[in-house]
Amino acid sequence: MTLPKQDTHMIRALQGLEDSRSSVRLRAALAAGTTPDPRFIGKLIERCAIEPEFYVREMLTWALTRHSAAMTVPELLDEVRSDRAQARSQALHTLSKIGDRRAWPAITRALLSDADDEVARSAWRAAVVLVPEGEEPELAAVLSAQLGRGERETQLSLSRALIALGEVILPTLHAATTDLDPRVRTHAIATERLLRDPDAGFEFAIEEAKRVVALGRTSQQGR
Repeated sequence: MTLPKQDTHMIRALQGLEDSRSSVRLRAALAAGTTPDPRFIGKLIERCAIEPEFYVREMLTWALTRHSAAMTVPELLDEVRSDRAQARSQALHTLSKIGDRRAWPAITRALLSDADDEVARSAWRAAVVLVPEGEEPELAAVLSAQLGRGERETQLSLSRALIALGEVILPTLHAATTDLDPRVRTHAIATERLLRDPDAGFEFAIEEAKRVVALGRTSQQGR
């Protein structure tokens, strides 16, 4: 029996997603997004959790955004509770791209402070996209609790997330500039600088903030 052309296409794409060659997986994800079919959704999400190549994961996310949010969002919400860090991270990333605010309740404090930096960064990006109007100040306070965390890439991600919320972040940033931890103070000062001058650049803002913190410490020691 000859399968309908659509089914043949689907089977070929599903098989391609399992191929050992990243170029084949990429083409399969592209095919799944070019001709959306609800039968792809489960496999696309499953693959997101284990796919080692960044550019293939991006194509998997794109393919999922091409399907009905009513069908993808519930499955992605299950995935953000996965024990696998990559599954949580990629599900959050995909939810941020879909932008359906029904996903907001799933962006918990636990995810926003996840021990895995990739998961936390994806949660920060998703949160600023999905946050309901009026809840930005509370989100700013939760995000500000992560100031000083991690290396430059993680700190830059947090600064970008905070800045995306706008001037509602200023009270929490101001409070953080008096934190006992110099890393928190430095990050807060740098983020405030970037909010006021987006063209300053993160490296410049951080180095300038370090000087401010160092001068403040010297001033206190001289008293």
